[in-house]
Amino acid sequence: MLSSIRAFAKSWVATLLFGLLILSFVVFGIGNRDVFRPKFTNAVITAGSRSVSPAEFKRAFDGYKARVEQQVGHPISAELAAENGLDRQVVEGLATSEAFAEALTKMGIRPADKLIAAEIQKIPAFFDQVTGRFDKNAYQRRLADNGLTPATLEGQMRDQIAEQQAASGLIAGLRTPRAYAALAAIYTVESRDLGYFAIEPTSVTQPAAPTDAQLTELMNENKAQLTRPEFRTLTVVRFSPTQVAANAPVDPAELQKRFNFRKDTLSTPETRTVIQIPAKDAATAAQAAKSLAGGADPAVVAKTAGVEAITYANKPQSAIPDKKVAAAAFVTPNGQVSTVKGDLGLAVLKVLSVTPGRGVTLDEVKPALEAEIRKDQATEKVYALTQAYDDAHQGGANLAAAAAKAGVATTSIGPVSQGGRDLTGQPVQGLSQKLMEVAWTLPAGGESEVEDAGNGEFFAVRVEKVQPAALPPFDEIKPMLTRAWTQRELVRAMQAKADGLVARIKKGESLETVAASAGSSVTQVPGIDRRNAGQNQTLSQDMLAKLFTSRPGDVFSAQNSHFGFVVGKLEAVHDGDPATLAQTAEQMRPQMSSGFVRELGESAHAAARREIKVTIDANRAREAIGLEPIDPKATPAAAGGKSKAPLAK
Repeated sequence: MLSSIRAFAKSWVATLLFGLLILSFVVFGIGNRDVFRPKFTNAVITAGSRSVSPAEFKRAFDGYKARVEQQVGHPISAELAAENGLDRQVVEGLATSEAFAEALTKMGIRPADKLIAAEIQKIPAFFDQVTGRFDKNAYQRRLADNGLTPATLEGQMRDQIAEQQAASGLIAGLRTPRAYAALAAIYTVESRDLGYFAIEPTSVTQPAAPTDAQLTELMNENKAQLTRPEFRTLTVVRFSPTQVAANAPVDPAELQKRFNFRKDTLSTPETRTVIQIPAKDAATAAQAAKSLAGGADPAVVAKTAGVEAITYANKPQSAIPDKKVAAAAFVTPNGQVSTVKGDLGLAVLKVLSVTPGRGVTLDEVKPALEAEIRKDQATEKVYALTQAYDDAHQGGANLAAAAAKAGVATTSIGPVSQGGRDLTGQPVQGLSQKLMEVAWTLPAGGESEVEDAGNGEFFAVRVEKVQPAALPPFDEIKPMLTRAWTQRELVRAMQAKADGLVARIKKGESLETVAASAGSSVTQVPGIDRRNAGQNQTLSQDMLAKLFTSRPGDVFSAQNSHFGFVVGKLEAVHDGDPATLAQTAEQMRPQMSSGFVRELGESAHAAARREIKVTIDANRAREAIGLEPIDPKATPAAAGGKSKAPLAK
């Protein structure tokens, strides 16, 4: 059989088959991979040549969620954020931004590297506080602390500058035409006369007391709003620097040791303003020194020597790169000139000013150093407490017993919802987002390991009890349901009565006649315009909305500013005073121009989103923020369309 296979392999048929097989690998790829357009990426968003990684998406999501948490006043879990569509808002915003940045790149708008460097050099956090020089290590360290890399920051700055430059070109000289402002002014100063009468709850038949069946039906109709979220009762043990002695005595030897180590950085070094002119040879140096000593302009002296003057303005000795030049500059008297052979060649120096340095004494910095030492001691004690607790916990003790062995108190919290609120809906103090996230990963009776809470604090949590999400007991909310049912029936009765009265007026009866038949009287409110409408506290938003969308003679019903209804009629519409119109138009023109600019920017972003092919991987976005994918088999959404696996239910 082997001989037959070998014979077949040498035939022209086998050669043809192997050729077709190789061609199929090239065209279709191995394992359905596109050789010409490989898609080996884990990006959450792809927009042309740009992409957003899971880490970048998570950083944007966390930042947005933190701002929402600050607004609502309590922590929000990733699950709750997804349920309310926060992840979708972030991913759509990023997709549009990336599409716009890609469109700008295709237009050729790309800021120069020196512009990026100039922006970075404006950030004080990246400079050494002692030397005043840009500190590359501090730059990278600060970025790492915020989850960034130099490439990421520079890319963000490049996008921002490109967008600013594009916006400047789009809106340069843009002003709203006067005709537009005039139309807006006419709309604004137009006034209307309103006549209305009230329909109070006492004017309709009062509903009978509801039955339990009716209340149960109402409860089921509002099941989603009435269902209470899951609540948990927690026991928490905390390890914090505030638990250890804050005013413990500081060892004088340790204080002196730390002062000796920090003395140089705490002191203010001497600074000088020095002019340095590089010299090619001794003759050039001598001529430059003579000219500087004679009071010549350093820039002119440097130009004569064929070089550029280097100025160190109010800098410490460490800011001058050439150590030999630096040493000479700081021994040369103020106003004098010297020549030195540095590591980089001859240099002529002139000292323009000297600012003496100032050393610190131990007494001056003693409070600050003692605070640092106490903080370090507290950190060590907290770590020792966590180790003692962890040893006991790993040895089989439960949370309470392990905390007792470590000498740390426990705290009972709850019942509390994942949103950090108690049974009455009030925020529970002392919670953190990390604590709630950990607590909601545990079953009833489950205990966490020691978790880092940040700022030198740690915690462990035990879930004592889980109360599943459920409707409250009927008897508990029966009074509330009764009030809601009664109010609903009263509103229906008043609405029906108002509709009947409106129909009578539309058939020809006067507003006053119908009002009198209803036991009410007409109130006239003349001259209502869109500027003063909100000043009249008796007019509800519903009344104003219907007033300004009606035509003269129209009759309508609306809810008033308290629990009741009105029947109203638009009596007349008046044009504004011409002088007031002109003044209002000019006042509104800048505001309308700003609105045009904003809409122009929104249109540009929307156009970029349509033109640039954008792909969103919804499942990968969910995974980036710690959630399970909704549909593991879902494919990414492309071209600005919605993903097949939505981010939020």
